[in-house]
Amino acid sequence: MPRLAHAFLSSVRVRATVLLVGSAVLLSGCQGGSGPSATPSGTSTTTASPTSGESDTPVPATSGTPGVYKPADANGKAQNVPVPVMPELAKENSKAGLEAFIGYWFQELSYAYETGETSRARDLSRNTCILCTDLLSGVATNYSDGRWLIGGQYRTPKIEILWGPSNSVQSAKVQVLQQQILYMNADGSAGREPTAETNDAAAFFGVFANGTWSVSDLGVIR
Repeated sequence: MPRLAHAFLSSVRVRATVLLVGSAVLLSGCQGGSGPSATPSGTSTTTASPTSGESDTPVPATSGTPGVYKPADANGKAQNVPVPVMPELAKENSKAGLEAFIGYWFQELSYAYETGETSRARDLSRNTCILCTDLLSGVATNYSDGRWLIGGQYRTPKIEILWGPSNSVQSAKVQVLQQQILYMNADGSAGREPTAETNDAAAFFGVFANGTWSVSDLGVIR
């Protein structure tokens, strides 16, 4: 399955070079360690409280407890996964609005990895975002025929918006953390080899139209 660490859009390659200026600061914050809490932040801190609709510490539960979140494990898929809620700020055509939207979009991507439900993230992604399509198609494949995933959730502890008032496409540099992924077959056996957790600097491109943001492109800053 494609991951940010191993997939780079050719369509982003040229545009992402403009993001390389000053990216050393972002990349230095991406070295080592596992995922901190996931609130978008333009500051140097990488530890914050979870954003709306996201839980950094899942509530423990026994299998089959109605209405209580239970993460996926070797015995079965995640249950009662909280549905991300778009913040009102993420509907605003502004620097702060784009920052909120980026955090929300990655929450939706995490939701897809936990549930196999990709429609919500797809609705927020344009056809021009090839990596978006590849990631979500990979999720769908790994949830077909009774299969499921353990892990793979995203965190975005650092977001730097590169706002251009006259730009039709806005851009950002994002620190993207993803948990380890385990692949499970329908019979409960392990599938392919696990994919290790990653810590990447990504170039994110968004377009605001008809009252909403959408992802137009995404790629790793090389």
